Amino acid sequence: MSTPVPFPAIATTSTPLPSSHNHHFLQPDRATFLIEKSKSIHQVLQIHAALLRNGLERHPILNFKLQRSYSSLGKLNYSVSLFNLTDNPNVFCWTSIIQSHTLHGLHQQALLLFSRMLENEIDPNPFTFSSILKSCPLKPGKALHSQAIKFGLDSDVYVRTALLDVYARGGDTISASQLFDTMPEKSLVSLTAMITCYVKHGKVAGARKLFEGMEERDVVCWNVMIDGYTQNGDPNEALVLFRRMLWAKCKPNGVTVLSVLSACGQLGALESGRWMHSYIDSIGIRLNAHVGTALIDMYCKCGSVEDARVVFDTIMNKDVIAWNAMIVGYAIHGFSREALELYSQMRELGFHPSDITYIGLLHACSHAGLLAEGRAFFQSMKVEHGIEPKIEHYGCMVDLLGRAGLLDEAYELVKGMQIDPDPVLWGTLLGACKLHGNIALGEHIAQSLVDRGLANSGTYILLSNMYAAAGNWDGVARMRTLMKDSKVQKEPGCSSIEVNNKVHEFLAGDVKHPKSKEIYNMLQELNLRLKVHGYIPQTDIRVLSVHSENLAIAFGLISTQPGTPIKIVKNLRVCSDCHTVTKLISKITSRKIVVRDRNRFHHFADGSCSCGDYW
Repeated sequence: MSTPVPFPAIATTSTPLPSSHNHHFLQPDRATFLIEKSKSIHQVLQIHAALLRNGLERHPILNFKLQRSYSSLGKLNYSVSLFNLTDNPNVFCWTSIIQSHTLHGLHQQALLLFSRMLENEIDPNPFTFSSILKSCPLKPGKALHSQAIKFGLDSDVYVRTALLDVYARGGDTISASQLFDTMPEKSLVSLTAMITCYVKHGKVAGARKLFEGMEERDVVCWNVMIDGYTQNGDPNEALVLFRRMLWAKCKPNGVTVLSVLSACGQLGALESGRWMHSYIDSIGIRLNAHVGTALIDMYCKCGSVEDARVVFDTIMNKDVIAWNAMIVGYAIHGFSREALELYSQMRELGFHPSDITYIGLLHACSHAGLLAEGRAFFQSMKVEHGIEPKIEHYGCMVDLLGRAGLLDEAYELVKGMQIDPDPVLWGTLLGACKLHGNIALGEHIAQSLVDRGLANSGTYILLSNMYAAAGNWDGVARMRTLMKDSKVQKEPGCSSIEVNNKVHEFLAGDVKHPKSKEIYNMLQELNLRLKVHGYIPQTDIRVLSVHSENLAIAFGLISTQPGTPIKIVKNLRVCSDCHTVTKLISKITSRKIVVRDRNRFHHFADGSCSCGDYW
């Protein structure tokens, strides 16, 4: 339990209460009213002093009210001291002090108080259980479930909902479902708790079924469902549901905004993101650091680093998270010098970098080939700031060293890691082996991944490409056989483009789009114009008609006004052939084309790319 802290000295002759309160004897009803209306700790202390002057310091109801007021104003130690001075506290006093501890995140102390209450032979009521179960961990939650059954309170709607929440947060979806299914009356709170449980554990379809069956929905319920789609990889459906929320006349709040902006960012839906920004302003949601950071992240992921910077400069009280968002945004767009300059400003203002800051800095160095700076940052994060490198930091360093041709150093760095490297990290090193034609090291890494069951489609494809570049067609055939035997499926290329607030998706070789005929006519026209400009495919594949980003670009060309920038989001890394093609298309059509691939952003304009062909 919290150590009791004495009250501060209460001056009984200090500033008096208003004259209407200053009678010879303060009535309990009047005192109760004053406590409930108090807004500050100073007011509560004045009322407490008046109770002492009038001999009401041991009045059970007034003590109960004071105890709650002190806790709500952040003075839990005063509440505890007052509780300990209470003679024979009843169930309401016990419940209040237990709730005060749970609201302050002191679950262990709350459990000890609950045990003391039982030792004092005070039977808990439904509110005692719903209070102590709030944010309670799973193991003690199960023990409290047993106690609720013992006292015959487990069927109470509030207790049952609180128990459901305990099991849901603890990952025991089976017990949560059993409790929910046996509830005779399902309230809005219990339905929302069950939906939250489902989406948290990836069971979005089950959550949606419950959601659709609800007779009434509040903003919390809408938020849970929208965020469920955002967090589980279906941002398109999140935006569809958000539109439904608006049609249902349910006013969004800050939580809604954060989920929707995240969905826009995932999709690269700049038009929808800009509309959301305007909507935030129109409904009066304050642009604090939290909302501002979400806007920066959205704009950066949607390809408009300029809009992101405008938001960044608008935020009044920036925290390190806002600085990080802008630094990382510059880094993924390849604006490395801007990222490093912003970091210098951040340090000058006294902000301390976090692990995310260093991910942004190392990305910036990696994308610009700043080897010396990258090494210095990697060294300083641990030595100067005590930040242990995570897998992402190692990934940036491996990428930086690999691009510089320092494959052995990169390999030694991976082998010396204190944490297990993941397939993405090994894939980065394999990509560097392909870039520099180091087949021997590539084979060694690939075989190691196969032996440990970590190989994925990217492993085989990278090694196959290495063999193809070296003219080793036997090696290519062997990789294809291995992929087939291992039942490894190549991840299909998928690209999306937003036109008129609608996101259109294309798979490699897609012919299902309603405007497929016009798209392929545009591709044929581009093919002819590319040949005039001397384009020769690097492979025997007809890249323009196969790769998904070219389908998206063609759709953008036929669906937008001349001169309008085209923004594409691709799930895989852009191949070198498509990179060459997109540079030429930007020149031929006089369009700026922004492509967000798995690794970074590429800004194509007038025949060149912002990456400087270094990606």
